[in-house]
Amino acid sequence: MQSQTKKHKTQISNVLVIGSGGAGLRAAIEAKLSGVEVTVIGKRKKEDVHTVLAAGGINASFGNVDSQDSWKQHFADTMIEGYHLSEPRMVELMSKEAPMLVNEIDSWGANFAKLPNGAIDQRYFGAHTYRRTCYSGDYTGRSILKALIKKAQELEIPIYDSQYVTELLVQDNLCFGAMAFDINNGQRTVFLADSTILAAGGHTRIWRKSSSRRNENAGDAFYLALKAGCTLKDMELVQFHPTGMVVPEEIAGTLVTEAVRGEGGRLLNGLGERYMGKYDAERLELSTRDRVAMANYLEISEGRGSNNGGVFLDISHKPKAFIIEKLPRMYRQFLDLLMLDISKDPMEVAPTAHYSMGGVAVEPDSHSTGIEGLFAAGECTAGLHGANRLGGNSLAEILIFGKRAGHHATERSLSLDIQFRSTEVIQKAHEKIDGFLKDGEHVVRPLQRELRNIMWDYCGVVRDEKKLDEGLRLIKQLKSKVHQLDVRPDSEGFEDLMLAFDLEAAIMSAEATVLGAKERKESRGSHQRSDFVHQSEEQRVNYLIQLSDRGELLVNQESIPQMSKELKHIIDGTDEIRDFSGMLLE
Repeated sequence: MQSQTKKHKTQISNVLVIGSGGAGLRAAIEAKLSGVEVTVIGKRKKEDVHTVLAAGGINASFGNVDSQDSWKQHFADTMIEGYHLSEPRMVELMSKEAPMLVNEIDSWGANFAKLPNGAIDQRYFGAHTYRRTCYSGDYTGRSILKALIKKAQELEIPIYDSQYVTELLVQDNLCFGAMAFDINNGQRTVFLADSTILAAGGHTRIWRKSSSRRNENAGDAFYLALKAGCTLKDMELVQFHPTGMVVPEEIAGTLVTEAVRGEGGRLLNGLGERYMGKYDAERLELSTRDRVAMANYLEISEGRGSNNGGVFLDISHKPKAFIIEKLPRMYRQFLDLLMLDISKDPMEVAPTAHYSMGGVAVEPDSHSTGIEGLFAAGECTAGLHGANRLGGNSLAEILIFGKRAGHHATERSLSLDIQFRSTEVIQKAHEKIDGFLKDGEHVVRPLQRELRNIMWDYCGVVRDEKKLDEGLRLIKQLKSKVHQLDVRPDSEGFEDLMLAFDLEAAIMSAEATVLGAKERKESRGSHQRSDFVHQSEEQRVNYLIQLSDRGELLVNQESIPQMSKELKHIIDGTDEIRDFSGMLLE
C-alpha cells in the first residue's frame, strides 16, 4: 500500500488537549481564560464522550443537607476508603476545591437539583459519612459535559472530533505535540504545542464485562504515556462497579448507577434474601463499592445468584413518581433495553469493570508528568482514588485537576520564547502509522474479544498467582499477532487503523495491569487475591510501571508520600469501619 509519509496538515497552538471529555474541556477552558490559544482533539463526538456515563453525582462538602460535613471529612472518607494508597496532597486539593468548582459548573449550566432554599441538593453515595453528592437526576455527567461544551463554544475553543492520536511527539524528554489521523478519511495532522495535556481516559473496556462502550477506554492514554517516557502507577487497581446489567450479552456490563442504591435500592440474591447485612451490617447497600462488588461476586459464585448469573437490585418499593424524578435515565434504560419497568420489577445486576484508579503518575499540584511540556488529567492519572474510588469523586476530579493542568500548562507556554519541533520525531510517527497499513493474517475485532476474555477470566474480580501467570502468557501470545494485522482503510473510513492502535494499546495496558497484580501480594480494596486474602503493611506501597529501551515493561515500587501532621490528625480522628480482609475466607 502506498505510503503517506510526510503528508500531513499542521495545527499550531499554545496548549493542546488530547481528550474532549470533562477533564480535557475544563483544562482547555482554563487555558483559554488565561489568554492562550488552545486546541482540543478527541476520537469520539464531543457530545458523547465517556463523561456522559458518570450518572449519579459529583461530591462537594457544602453541608447543605448534613451541616456537619466539611472538607476534612471528605478528605478522611476518601483516604480511608482508598485503603491509604492515595496521594494525600491530591486528596486534600480535591476535598478543599470541590465546592468552588461545583458552584462554578452549576453557574455554567449544569443545573443541579436544588433544595427549596435554592442551595444544591445532596444525596447519599456509598461509604460517605454525610450526604455530599450533588446531582442532576441520574445524568450528572451529561449535564456537566453540556455545560462545559457550552462554555467552550462561548470562548470559541476549537474542538476536533474523530481525531485518533497515535503518538505523543517527544524528543530529549520534551513533548511538543501529537500526531493524529482523522478516523473518517485518514488525513494526518501534526498538532504542535508548547504544552500538551493528556486527558484520554482509562482502560476498563479491556474486560469482557465493562461499563465502557465499544471503541472507548481501551488504554490508549496509558500506551501513549508509556511510549513518551511517563511512569504508570497502580495499574492493578481497577474498580469493579457492583451493578452492571447482565442481559442481553451485547450490553452486559452497562452501568446501573450507584444512585439507585443511594435512593434506597436493595440488593437481593436468587433466594430473595437481602444479603448485605452479612457483609456490612451498618451500611448495607451503601457500603464501599469494593465491598458491595465482592458481596455480589460471592453471592453469585457461591450459587445464590439469579438464573442469568447476577443478583437483583430492587427499587420497586419506592413510588413510581419518585423513581422517575430521581432516576429518570435508569427508568428509561431498562424500558428501552429490556422492556422492564423498574418501578414494578427488580433489575438483574453483576459486577462490571468500571474505573481505572491507577494510571499516569503526576505531580499533585500541577499534574505534570515528568516529561517536560506534558501534563495529564482525569481518569488516565493515578493518585487520587487509591485502592477504592468513592462514587462521585471522579466528576470532582475532572473539574479540579482539569483546571489545574490547564493553568500550569498555560504558565509553561507563557514562559517560552520559541516553540520546539523535530522533523525526525514526526517522520517516525508517520512510519509507525505506515507500518500498520498492510494486508495481514488477523482481523482486530476477534483479537479484542480474546483479550477481553483473558482479562475477565485471569485478572478479574478475584485473582491468584496461577491465573495471573496464565493471563500473562496468553497476553504475550496475543501480542505476537499485532504485527500481522489486516488493516485496510476503505470507503467507510479508517476504523481498521484506529482498532489496530487500540488493540496494541489495550495489550500493553493489560500486561501492565497483570504485572502490577502479580506484585501486589495482598487483598486491598478493589484488588482481591484468593491466595493472599489479607492486607499487608509491607504492601502499602505504589507499584510503578515503565517501558524500557528494549520495549519491556519494568515494575518497581515506591513508598506512599508522607502526610502532613494536620492531615494525619484528620485521619486519626476518624473511625475506620470498612476493612474486610479475609472476606474470601468467611
